[in-house]
Amino acid sequence: MLYSPISRFRGTFVGAFLGVSLASGGMQSQSYLDLGRMAILGTESLIALGKLDLDDWIARQQQESLHLIATDDISIKIIIAILPVALFFHENPIKLRQNLLLVLKIWEDDPVVRDGTLAIAYAISLALTEKLNPLTLIPQTISFLGETPTSIPKKLLAVHNLLEQGAGLSRAQAEFAKEEKLSNTIAMAFYCFLSTLEDFRLAVLQANRNSNPKVKEVTSLSSQATSAITGALSGAYNGIGGIPVNWQVSLLQRNSPVWGLTSFSEMLQLIDAFVAVWSGVYDIALNPRELTEEECEVALLSVYAAPRVIRSR
Repeated sequence: MLYSPISRFRGTFVGAFLGVSLASGGMQSQSYLDLGRMAILGTESLIALGKLDLDDWIARQQQESLHLIATDDISIKIIIAILPVALFFHENPIKLRQNLLLVLKIWEDDPVVRDGTLAIAYAISLALTEKLNPLTLIPQTISFLGETPTSIPKKLLAVHNLLEQGAGLSRAQAEFAKEEKLSNTIAMAFYCFLSTLEDFRLAVLQANRNSNPKVKEVTSLSSQATSAITGALSGAYNGIGGIPVNWQVSLLQRNSPVWGLTSFSEMLQLIDAFVAVWSGVYDIALNPRELTEEECEVALLSVYAAPRVIRSR
């Protein structure tokens, strides 16, 4: 295995966070906070229950008063919110699809959101299982989507063709920045990721695309979404080690609130706990009555199991 699961899980979350942070210029607007807070709440639910529970997801959002109002781009927030589901079920494509479709029922039944969610989650799944081939990713993703009336497959195919032709960033911008559509945002993110596959820094900087004055001005949330999706994809592929050390050190030194958490350090701790639950770590401290006092004294803090031995999917 090239990178450990914990490295890729961390890379996905931190990549998405850095993408949003760079696109927002460090300004933490309410849209910025909500964009990642929904993903954090989903992660906390999966950690607490060890499974997907839609009622718990809804209750946590209502408790935090995360209202998706009409003026917000709801679709973009939903796609970021499903990142924990994409990670938790990444090793099983069938259950990945089933659980993603279940979660999407919480919000809205938009075919474009559905296809965009499936495409991003499938790419993350291939990255985490080390099956992602840049030459075949787009055709495989289109096949995973199946028959659909949306423009997502067409947009992804356009990305594939641009990459085959060696097209530069300006040409991709001209292709996908003509109008503000979710399908264009997703296509641009895939282009930025695949065109700089092993360079996280360059991928997210391309996604921000602020250096090209000819590009039509985009909304703040749309720009954050492109950068966040690119960061998540590149982070899943390259792991936390692929993210520039100085960027990580800056986040640790600043240690300011992150998506509703108190600090960046707390975010890393949450990700580690998430990996533990996914991987089958059994915390004895949570169920001490199952052991005698003498057994508790000699037992390790945690018991590790192979995938699908203790945990159930």
